[in-house]
Amino acid sequence: MAAPSDFKPIIVGFLCNWCCYGGADLCGVSRFQYPPYLRVIRLMCSGRVDLEFIFRAFAKKADGVFIGGCHLGDCHYNPEGNYDALGNSMVAKRILENVGVNPDRLRLEWVSAGEGIRFAEIMNEFGAKIKALGLFGYSEGRDVADLQDGLEAATQMVPYIKLVERERFRVPKRTEDGYREFFAREDYNVLFKDLVLDKLAMSRIMGALRQGLASTEEVAQKLGLEPAEVARHMHLLSQQGVVKIDGSHVRAAIAA
Repeated sequence: MAAPSDFKPIIVGFLCNWCCYGGADLCGVSRFQYPPYLRVIRLMCSGRVDLEFIFRAFAKKADGVFIGGCHLGDCHYNPEGNYDALGNSMVAKRILENVGVNPDRLRLEWVSAGEGIRFAEIMNEFGAKIKALGLFGYSEGRDVADLQDGLEAATQMVPYIKLVERERFRVPKRTEDGYREFFAREDYNVLFKDLVLDKLAMSRIMGALRQGLASTEEVAQKLGLEPAEVARHMHLLSQQGVVKIDGSHVRAAIAA
């Protein structure tokens, strides 16, 4: 089934004050056309776009999130603040996918203050992409409330994720290729799953249990996870004394 043709997406845009915001301004002054879907939030640096900003934008049912910063090497801060934006966007996409949100709804681009036409081209392309995906939750085939629960669990984990990044996920080369190579490494993928995604899954499972769900199948269906994965996490939670499992009925309840 196709997305409604009259659908008008809401895209939250976090734009760097020094470059991308200037490019957007030049785009307007030059009368370059792009769809009026963007809701701009002006920041001093794209590196200021916290993971929490991204998750909360989607939790408020934004259909897309756009991050626009200075070209790499031209950042006004550090001078590598936009590398933080690059790293955050890569982490955010993995977590969004894990909680059931299409990662294509998030886009990061570098736009200078003199690239008004580039800004228009990007927004035309991204606007068309989001319009094709449809309302938040439409292309995902998931209940919006379930997606919001997953995003809330991810938001609650942001301080922990930052700590893990600082201690275990330091990118050795602050270059675009260096970031892409690091995030594609198999040892990083294994560590990210163990330290972040598994803990996020356990948090979401606990949330489902608090809502009254009990069986592995019910929890798996609500969270969009495999029953075997839910069972594994429930077993670990029971070993930690966090949940109690009634083996005869294959049901779990929050431990007293």
